[in-house]
Amino acid sequence: MGRYSGGCQCGAVRFQVEGELEASICHCRMCQKAFGAYYAPLVSVRGTDFTWTRGAPRHFASSNLVRRGFCADCGTPLTYEAPDGMAVAHGAFDDPAAIAPRLQFGLEARLPFVDGLAALPGTRTDEDVQATPFLAALVSCQHPDHDTARWPPAG
Repeated sequence: MGRYSGGCQCGAVRFQVEGELEASICHCRMCQKAFGAYYAPLVSVRGTDFTWTRGAPRHFASSNLVRRGFCADCGTPLTYEAPDGMAVAHGAFDDPAAIAPRLQFGLEARLPFVDGLAALPGTRTDEDVQATPFLAALVSCQHPDHDTARWPPAG
């Protein structure tokens, strides 16, 4: 049994969960649109001790049976809420690497190039010479990947 925390990118909404988690990926078109991505990585929090520790998400009813939670301040997708339980956006966890996906849903809508993404050429951010001036000037406004007493910090 694990203990996890997470939240949106601006820090207005934070959560904590304790229990056994099951991560999955949903390829359905509704999830693609809700996340603005190729698929929605989700972590079921059914049967766990889940608490919003700062703020709470706003909701959009994406169907007659499902609503999706998001941060009203920064727009981060946060939840998929259905009659059988809630799932939280995998990337909203402070340590998403600690929870590996175990299954996939909505395979009929999986985009044909998704399976080949890992084979694409790439560079590490710190090795991208063209991005160096941009990165040198970049100051992140995102909430850190841990709980804070206040965000943004006073001062």
